[in-house]
Amino acid sequence: MRTREFLTKLEHDRIVQAIREAEMKTSGEIRAFIQRGKLKSDPLVAAQRKFHRLDMHKTRERNAVLIFVAPRAHKLAVIGDKAIHEKCGDVFWQRIVTAMHHYFRQHKFTEGIAGAISVIGDMLAEHFPRESKSSNELPDDVIEG
Repeated sequence: MRTREFLTKLEHDRIVQAIREAEMKTSGEIRAFIQRGKLKSDPLVAAQRKFHRLDMHKTRERNAVLIFVAPRAHKLAVIGDKAIHEKCGDVFWQRIVTAMHHYFRQHKFTEGIAGAISVIGDMLAEHFPRESKSSNELPDDVIEG
């Protein structure tokens, strides 16, 4: 699928709202990145590079999560920083990706991403509940690049 077609079907406002709702329960940070154009590497490798370029590894508690979608390549990846990854591991991330694929095959892109954000938010809230001193360290917008 062409990235432009994917983006026209994506409801950015609903995704941003899902991020905000999830982050109200946790000190963790969630971001969604949509890769424009071709994907030149493995989606997990590309997601890890993007995670660092977006300075997501610099959050205070090392509990940021990136949802990486490459619509043209039909690939996606979900990665978490060190602290959250230690709590949930690879199996959790793979379950998120599998669920997203299920929605994407039905062309329910917003639902797939928003659903992933909700599940990730619950996991973050369980291990990193929001405290009075918690602040929003990263923007909540959907990133395209």
